[in-house]
Amino acid sequence: DPLYVTENSHIRSGVTPSGLAWALTDIHTGYWHPLTWLSLMLDYELYGLRAGGYHVTNVLFHILNTLILYWVLFRMTGASWRSGFVAGLFALHPLHVESVAWVAERKDVLSGFFWMLVMLGYVRYVERPGVWRYMWVVVLFMLGLMSKPMLVTLPFVLLLLDVWPLGRYRWGGGGGGTGTSPVRLIGEKIPLFALAAAMSVWTYLAAREIGAVM
Repeated sequence: DPLYVTENSHIRSGVTPSGLAWALTDIHTGYWHPLTWLSLMLDYELYGLRAGGYHVTNVLFHILNTLILYWVLFRMTGASWRSGFVAGLFALHPLHVESVAWVAERKDVLSGFFWMLVMLGYVRYVERPGVWRYMWVVVLFMLGLMSKPMLVTLPFVLLLLDVWPLGRYRWGGGGGGTGTSPVRLIGEKIPLFALAAAMSVWTYLAAREIGAVM
């Protein structure tokens, strides 16, 4: 928390032009996550250093993530109870305690928010393909990467969703099934893979800069 809020003069200045410029260039925590910095600056504008406000923001993001996850699963499968069960596990799983309760883990709940929105945007794109719907997926993915680099795995998850439950994958060998060829499904996601690769390199360089990797 000292690095992220209490002893961070940029955050404690609130939203300013110089603060925004710093957020876009800073890597002193080993991450490049300007949207995370911006969200903490906004919280400082609202709450000052009253910790409860920052926790409320994290909880609200977690609730939103759970609701969007339920909606995405239900939209893909049509299974209301099973989708609710999975979303409930996501909401209550002990692995999320640190992310929700620790202010410095804002990057996790914020990137999770964009992760869920990317999946929702992707489902809408699959339902009715179009350039603009695809661009929304790319933009949301970029925003997620600007919250925390761990979204680099998301394009692979979209490929898994193509297999199930979206059923877009065309099985070979005469085994039946219709859909899109694997080459096309992968090619469709090249912009996402390119962004993920660029962020992976940038994150490695940022971590090396502060001595976190050898």
